[in-house]
Amino acid sequence: MNFNFSLDREIPVLDWSPFLASRITQMKSSAIRELLKLTQQPDVISFAGGLPAPEFFPLREIEEACRYVVQNEGALALQYSTTEGYLPLREWLAANMHKYGVPAVPNNVLITAGSQQGLDLIGKVFLDPGDYVITERPTYLGAIQAWNAYGARYRTVSLDDDGMVVDEIEEAYNDVLRKTGKPPKFIYVLPNFHNPAGVTLSRERREKLAEIATRLNLPIVEDDPYGQLRFEGEDIPPICTYVPERTIYMSTFSKTLTPGLRLGWIVCPEVLMQRFVMAKQGTDLHTGTFVQYIANDICQRGFLKPHVQRLRRAYRERRDTMLEALAEFWPEGCSWTRPQGGLFLWARVPDSINTTEFLRRALEEKVAYVPGENFYPNGDGGFNAMRLNFSYSPPDIIVEGIRRLGIALKK
Repeated sequence: MNFNFSLDREIPVLDWSPFLASRITQMKSSAIRELLKLTQQPDVISFAGGLPAPEFFPLREIEEACRYVVQNEGALALQYSTTEGYLPLREWLAANMHKYGVPAVPNNVLITAGSQQGLDLIGKVFLDPGDYVITERPTYLGAIQAWNAYGARYRTVSLDDDGMVVDEIEEAYNDVLRKTGKPPKFIYVLPNFHNPAGVTLSRERREKLAEIATRLNLPIVEDDPYGQLRFEGEDIPPICTYVPERTIYMSTFSKTLTPGLRLGWIVCPEVLMQRFVMAKQGTDLHTGTFVQYIANDICQRGFLKPHVQRLRRAYRERRDTMLEALAEFWPEGCSWTRPQGGLFLWARVPDSINTTEFLRRALEEKVAYVPGENFYPNGDGGFNAMRLNFSYSPPDIIVEGIRRLGIALKK
């Protein structure tokens, strides 16, 4: 059968707006996103992405794992699978997380297509339009984007050098109760090497957060993509060790293996597991079987632990390089956090500089960042702040990029 369709034929443009769901029409394109497209130019140094360093991607190990899986388990690895995820991988994750204090068993681990899908599933399972979430101020932009689709609203609490100011949670809870007649749905927290701020929630505040959540009968969503990337300081138990019955814990392979695998996981109380499974079935049936087999083979060979140690050393050097460059090249009146791990630091410039407007000037100097106001879910802060990523660029490029930003700031 031959269909003679000509690419030269003019196709009429249909007005699709009457058919769109209200939730999608309420989503607004970001002017910042359009500006940041300029970072794809080869001469622009970008501190904007949350990108791991590609030179540390384990290409040889992934190639070997692919070969082994195809030769030995190909028929299974290329087939449909269970929604919960590949059982040997869930078993490995549960055993590995026990070392960090996460109370996981295979039956309460759900493999997701990256931790971003985990955030979307949480929105699908918990949020009705108008429901409130208690978040830090600032908070992770991807969570805001995921939950806005479900009509979420946000009651924010402050963030300082010790993480979420948990003493503000009860006031936030009562404020939502007065406004809506019902409590917030959950508390969302990034305890380790916060995105965007780089700070870590102290042990004392984790304990107090667990106590407050129990007293107010609130669930906690603990988002921990960076927890294994600690460069200095003591390891602190996850929040879920204190209140496992009311905590949904999330993490990902994106920062330790590669983001392109799109593999994350949720650990939740078993009574919730079937709810998440049903939500995921309607989304994608299951996370890609083949990539789960690949990740499992790499993990079972014991590769991940020494690989993460290499990442820690490299990212620590890059963090130190950025801190030294900031001190050397930026003018007085600027400040920044000193993260103990992760991928980001949070910088503030004088109040007279709006970092959203300043981005155009920075791009003239061929350097980019993410303006701080994008991380405030109610648009009420971060106007003189920016998120800087230190993991992606080599040290010499970091120095040059910070120097360029310093030039723009001094102008």
